[in-house]
Amino acid sequence: MIHTKMLAATAMLALIAGAAQARELTFGMQDNEVSNVFKGAQAFGEKLEELSGGELTVNLFPSGTLGDFKAMVAQLQAGELDMVITGYPDMSYVIPELKLVGAPYVVDDFVHLEEIVDGPWGQEMDAKFGEQGVEMLDLWYYGTRQTTANKPIESIDDMKGLRMRTPNVPFLIAYAENVGATPAPVAFQEVYLALQTNQVDAQENPLPTIDAMKFYEVQDHVAMTNHFVASAAVLMSNGTWESLSEEEQGWVREAIEAGGEVSDEMTVKAEEDLIATFEERGLTITRPDLAPFRQAMQPYYDELEAEFGEGAIAKVRGE
Repeated sequence: MIHTKMLAATAMLALIAGAAQARELTFGMQDNEVSNVFKGAQAFGEKLEELSGGELTVNLFPSGTLGDFKAMVAQLQAGELDMVITGYPDMSYVIPELKLVGAPYVVDDFVHLEEIVDGPWGQEMDAKFGEQGVEMLDLWYYGTRQTTANKPIESIDDMKGLRMRTPNVPFLIAYAENVGATPAPVAFQEVYLALQTNQVDAQENPLPTIDAMKFYEVQDHVAMTNHFVASAAVLMSNGTWESLSEEEQGWVREAIEAGGEVSDEMTVKAEEDLIATFEERGLTITRPDLAPFRQAMQPYYDELEAEFGEGAIAKVRGE
């Protein structure tokens, strides 16, 4: 009987020790539960639990429940939140050099962006993230921003005079201004009504956003301007990262890459499918020559190089 009790006590102690070793990571994001990013984060959590045998799990906080991205980054820096996903160039409010990668047409496509982030310039930015108390884990694809309008955009000349809604983001405002449109600040949730009532003539967003917000109901034309490749940085608190063993860090990296593949593949497929879907709905898809659009951005590039040094754009592009 005593032997049985000792065995039971030993088993209980082992169970308690195992429970003590288990750890739940907190992960905040502004994206909602139906977004590709959230589904990628779910896949990350599942893969991490599988790789760690349940030692590491993830609790997701979507839809900005912990605040906007700046609030969540502050929580990350304070060690109150383990992980956050937010726009890569959006972090320019603490790392100004990221404005360079946000500038329209500096990045050709997501593959190019991944090369930039993995290259020498991106490694410099990783070090700057570290100085801010965060570890950059991965880069996920958010989609490429295109332009919709109430008239076909066959060339840059068709941009002249358009009242274009842009977010209050310097490089997107610069896009509208430099290609000849007039930027108009409208809150995101009010864009549909602004288009419907002709308060604005055009707007720019990734195709999945244009679909989700039903902008196709009040805009007849989509121009494939490809002016900005949107991406999300997956960040972890330095404190959390350093508290993990080398093996645990390996699990996190492998799992976050698996989650990124899920999210990226869904976004790429959605973009491909939506072109055909929009055409079936009667929208006109145009593909203007983008060389004049790129050339039109030169004054903005000059502004950035005045701030960050001559050749800064070429350095980002790896030229």
